[in-house]
Amino acid sequence: MQVKKNRVFLGAAAAWLAMVSGGVSQTPGKSDPSFPQPSRAPGVDYVLPTESEIKATLDRIRDHFVRSTPYRIIDTQTGAAITDLSKPTKTAGLDLRAGQFNDWDYPMGVVLAAMLHVSDVTGDASYRAYTFKNFDFIFDHVDYFRKQSELYGAQSYGLRRLLEFRELDDCGAIGAALIKANRQKPDARYRATIDRIANHISHKNFRLPDGTLGRPRPQPVSLWADDLYMSVPFLAQMGVESGDRAYFDDAARQVIQMSARLQDPATGLWDHSWFENTVPDPKFYWGRASGWSIMAAAELLSVMPEDHPERARVLEIFRRGAQGAAATQGGMGLWHQLLDKNDSYLETSASAMFTFAIARGVNRGWLSPAYAPVAQAGWQALATRVRPDGQIEGICVSTTAAYDAVYYYNRPTELGAMQGYGPVLMAGAEVIEMLRSFDVQRALNTFHYRTRKQ
Repeated sequence: MQVKKNRVFLGAAAAWLAMVSGGVSQTPGKSDPSFPQPSRAPGVDYVLPTESEIKATLDRIRDHFVRSTPYRIIDTQTGAAITDLSKPTKTAGLDLRAGQFNDWDYPMGVVLAAMLHVSDVTGDASYRAYTFKNFDFIFDHVDYFRKQSELYGAQSYGLRRLLEFRELDDCGAIGAALIKANRQKPDARYRATIDRIANHISHKNFRLPDGTLGRPRPQPVSLWADDLYMSVPFLAQMGVESGDRAYFDDAARQVIQMSARLQDPATGLWDHSWFENTVPDPKFYWGRASGWSIMAAAELLSVMPEDHPERARVLEIFRRGAQGAAATQGGMGLWHQLLDKNDSYLETSASAMFTFAIARGVNRGWLSPAYAPVAQAGWQALATRVRPDGQIEGICVSTTAAYDAVYYYNRPTELGAMQGYGPVLMAGAEVIEMLRSFDVQRALNTFHYRTRKQ
């Protein structure tokens, strides 16, 4: 990776020297040297990726997960493996020392759904196999941890989020992945949990009087843009699974009513949170908040009936979000941690979410093919953040709804922050679909996507 970065930097420097000395030399694929200023983003490969290149990057991520996931129950105090599962102990838990890989939580839900998507697009069954293996491990051991919970209370390392749904983070995103997995490999244990999740989201989770899904934190009545992805994909998949249009109605209501409070009507960007007791409400356009929101709308539009009365409104919200994303993409192909603050760092998870959503919009005809180069450049930039070992750089860690920009500026990134891995897998798969669907012509250093004739 360091060799590649050095080569890119040296190539950009050579192009700049050629310009200032009157030459017109250009490193292939880099910014047009006829511009009066040297590129401020010398690391972008402004070239068309190939399907094999994208697949190789996705394979590195898959291999990282396969290599890193421990399917073990351990004593969480000593680290010793527990092989006798006849009687649970209080300190027993999943082996999460290396990360969340086989835990029941929302970032892994996005990963598991993304693995299914990559298999669907590429035909490589190994991605799907990872999802099935993880879900089977969880459900093979849930009864053990249920007994532990009965004896000692639900433990954080003992599938607490599966045993006790307290908020949307505990069930929505991973529940959507579970529906998709159950559709391909039906399992009665999956089905029972899907029904529990549906009951929680529809009837038990905190809501505002108008039915908008919210949280009683950090303020007594709060909305988080994140919760669109923690609910809408599940509701949309339940609409498909059950045939009950009420799920589509609820999913559309969440997108529309969250948009009314959180989406800027002029820019299309999404504020991270809204507090009922705060007037005027401060606005912080955190990248991942907009990313969750536009991905949620894309997931809904992907399965929503064409004749649904609210489809046009959801589509308009999606398009406004895509327009805002395109306008705020940085010169390196990535998006900033705070979308309207160009001095905030370039962040990976939001960049992957925008890349996926825009590519999906182009592929499904919700957006003009003129948006395709945005997703193309986004993918090329994301690929540079996938290390040779499959870990991904530049992902912001978990982030609460905050009250000042300084908080967002200073949220660190970590290789183990799982929130970006699923979106990068989804982005790569969707860009592969985009490359298959269009003929791409390059003229004057610009890419033109033309609908491929059947």
